[in-house]
Amino acid sequence: MQNLLDLDASSLTAWFAEMGEKPFRARQVLRWVHRFGESDFDAMTDVAKSLRAQLKDTACVVSPTPVRDSVSSDGTRKWLLDVGNGNAVETVFIPETNRGTLCVSSQAGCALDCAFCSTGKQGFNRNLSAAEIIGQLWLANRLLGADKAGERVVSNVVMMGMGEPLANFDNVVAALNLMLDDNAYGLSRRRVTVSTSGIVPAIDRLREACPVALAVSLHAPNDALRDVLVPINKKYPLKELLAACNRYLERAPRDFITFEYVMLDGVNDSEAHARQLVDIAHQVPCKYNLIPFNPFPNSGFRRSSTPAIRRFAQILMDAGIVTTIRKTRGDDVDAACGQLAGQVQDKTRRTRNRVVPISEVRE
Repeated sequence: MQNLLDLDASSLTAWFAEMGEKPFRARQVLRWVHRFGESDFDAMTDVAKSLRAQLKDTACVVSPTPVRDSVSSDGTRKWLLDVGNGNAVETVFIPETNRGTLCVSSQAGCALDCAFCSTGKQGFNRNLSAAEIIGQLWLANRLLGADKAGERVVSNVVMMGMGEPLANFDNVVAALNLMLDDNAYGLSRRRVTVSTSGIVPAIDRLREACPVALAVSLHAPNDALRDVLVPINKKYPLKELLAACNRYLERAPRDFITFEYVMLDGVNDSEAHARQLVDIAHQVPCKYNLIPFNPFPNSGFRRSSTPAIRRFAQILMDAGIVTTIRKTRGDDVDAACGQLAGQVQDKTRRTRNRVVPISEVRE
């Protein structure tokens, strides 16, 4: 059975061509599946009956299965989704006054093992398929319904859930193509953001294949500290990463890169660190999104104090750099940034779940 959620427009058109069907049939079915969230082929009334019958025998529309649905006191909603073989990923919907943002996972676990991230401490099992990625958006639209004006509630998508999106490049790009397709979700490139820890060759590939808004998990202003907090930096150090960001901006829908920066007490939150970030902003057009650390059991880190975060932000803003402090959402249901854990059958043979001592991450 072919899961139609696995196919973007070009793949669906090619699959239909093998069946002897014209391209417009692919567009019809694409609209039914993604725009209207339909999984019943009999309900696709403008599709020929003979094709509907054939689809019932050869195809399906199957998203990950929700096994838990949690709602925070602030309205944030988190789903735990079964993706098989003992693995489950988490998807988060964040409602705001003028938009609704869906945070989507791309892998069951994560192999990058960033020091402050709950997902990475679980290890890594596998990449999610295109169907499992776009299925999170498909399912959220069905479960959330539409607002009073009949508009979809999800207006923005951020690939900031479990996993490193650019380590699952082909499946993520197939899902992005569907998010942007006018026959599917019709989202603007400016409203779809891919977050990466800094896999330089894949940033270049994304620039060519499907440039959307880009966020980089920076979290440290120098190589020595970033080597510990974000280990991929040992392979792609800051000089190479910043050069890739500048190349990306040649085709990006926004004229800046968003640098995500988690605020860790006594680790990366000094005035000297802020001044180093000012130097980085002179090299790459950017904005900084400061993220108060969201604790999880045995993390070994503490959240920077509110006054410290404000002082840090003020140094950046005084230098003329656009800087925001992310409002913590959904932390009472472990849905905040860095807290997503899901359930992962680790294949990395990571035998430790060692807390990184603070002494190791100080400059």
